[in-house]
Amino acid sequence: MKLPSSAHTSRPWRIHEIAGDFQLEDVWALPTPGGPDDLARLVAQFAQGPAQTSGISAPAYRILFAVRWKLGALLGWDKPGDGVGGRVRSLRERLPADLAEGPQGPDLQALPFTSVYQTHDEWAAEMGNKTVHGIMHIGWVPDGRGGHRGQMAVLVKPNGLLGLVYMAAIKPFRYLGVYPALVKAIGRQWQENAAARDAA
Repeated sequence: MKLPSSAHTSRPWRIHEIAGDFQLEDVWALPTPGGPDDLARLVAQFAQGPAQTSGISAPAYRILFAVRWKLGALLGWDKPGDGVGGRVRSLRERLPADLAEGPQGPDLQALPFTSVYQTHDEWAAEMGNKTVHGIMHIGWVPDGRGGHRGQMAVLVKPNGLLGLVYMAAIKPFRYLGVYPALVKAIGRQWQENAAARDAA
């Protein structure tokens, strides 16, 4: 499910003109098959948070992120003054007029991300702490089989040496635990939401 960087960089996303000073860390295909206009459903799912009925994936999702936030609290990484609007300025201040006047998108309940902008085929949300200023970018792309699906890119701006060391230290955990569990949870919740819509 991990994709090459070109899967993100080759597309004409608006995020490129806003976050040119951020590093692209990862690109992941999301198991969220749908039609050309379904990004809004995926964004709403992110805002809702992990479903309680998602079997193993939702508890794993919550546990992994709970461990991260607890560690951040112990080491003082996530103080309010170190986040967006404190240590780092919000990317909303960089938006061109058409994006600034358009839909911002929802903030997340389960993760400390705030929306930056939302269009028909992309959504960006940001977070900040003492280690990094990060962006979660969700695009909606053709799947090569006549349908569409989500694509998640993670972009970061490390905060000096601390940020670089932090990103290097968590890399194995991101690849072995965090992202596989997150992608699985997203896909299972998408299927459950689709089943609920079909049954309604």
